[in-house]
Amino acid sequence: MDRRNFLKTASLATVSAVGTWTGISKAFAKVPFQLKNGYSNVSDRMEYRKLGQLDVSAIGLGCLPMVGYYGGRYDKREMIALIRRAYEKGVTFFDTAEVYGPYTSEEWVGEALAPFRNQVKIGTKFGFGVEEGQPTALNSRPDHIRRAVEGSLKRLRTDHIDLLYQHRVDPQVPMEEVAGTVKDLMKEGKVLYWGLSEASARSIRRAHTVCPLSAVQSEYAIWWREPETKIFPTLEELGIGFVPYCPLGRAFLTGVINENSRFKQEDRRWNLPQFTPEALKHNMPLVALVRKWAAYKGVTPAQFALVWMLSRKAWIAPIPGTTHPDHLDDFLGAAFVRLTPYEMEEFDREYAKIDLMGHRADPFTESQIDK
Repeated sequence: MDRRNFLKTASLATVSAVGTWTGISKAFAKVPFQLKNGYSNVSDRMEYRKLGQLDVSAIGLGCLPMVGYYGGRYDKREMIALIRRAYEKGVTFFDTAEVYGPYTSEEWVGEALAPFRNQVKIGTKFGFGVEEGQPTALNSRPDHIRRAVEGSLKRLRTDHIDLLYQHRVDPQVPMEEVAGTVKDLMKEGKVLYWGLSEASARSIRRAHTVCPLSAVQSEYAIWWREPETKIFPTLEELGIGFVPYCPLGRAFLTGVINENSRFKQEDRRWNLPQFTPEALKHNMPLVALVRKWAAYKGVTPAQFALVWMLSRKAWIAPIPGTTHPDHLDDFLGAAFVRLTPYEMEEFDREYAKIDLMGHRADPFTESQIDK
């Protein structure tokens, strides 16, 4: 047995022994490591996790990029085929929102998942003034929430929303009022579980007291780890799951972006501090570190970015987004690999030596994030 295979075998044995720490089931521990060439069908090997009491695939699919969030225009038929491809490969967790498009993402998700609606979980969001023609303004008034939910149900071609998020905390509407409205929708059967997005620990507690939360969604990736100190202790205490968006660092961690990359205004990254020319150049050592560890684990950089995340807590279920079948197949390979506790510590020691530059959000976006 060569050194790499020995390390993989030893690593798998260690992961099996510490399954409780990583959230890996005994059945999952028997699955062989995923190599770069991938499996043809992974639906019978996908790990599943719980967000509160909601069962989802360990890796979900974020459906925002499909509407051109990072530039480009995409064919509806191709995006529907992509969503169905994800389902065929074991993904049961799909993320969208009324403001994505607006409306387009929900419409495509609804059409794509209609043939197997009861086998999947759909998460969508309210909280922006889309119905009022103000898609950048916060609005979580009870009447707006109800209108948003009715619209989402229609576009998603369903009679219930599996996981409904408040997209952003609205400082003008008490959290207890928001939670009470969603609780009523749950009693009516229109919503099964609910969550918050980009919420502070204080807001999470206030909401959970009125109507128990199943999940909190926030940006989280190797290069943006603020949730670990800001909300992880609260989530763990209350038994709430965590759904990271942009887990691949808006493609930065995959290695396809370099210090010479530039972004047009239609690309969401064009005004983000992490993507300025200076920050890109400054942060390249992190890409090198991810590549190094990906090679060590026998995976791609995109897979490693998800492996790192999935190895941290059993209640984390990331939702990477894509518009390309090859990229989908690539990151789903992360379903097969985990880091051992020792490897996690070693990676963090190396990571701590890297100085990172740039905030994750532009000033306007930051102003709408609950502190």
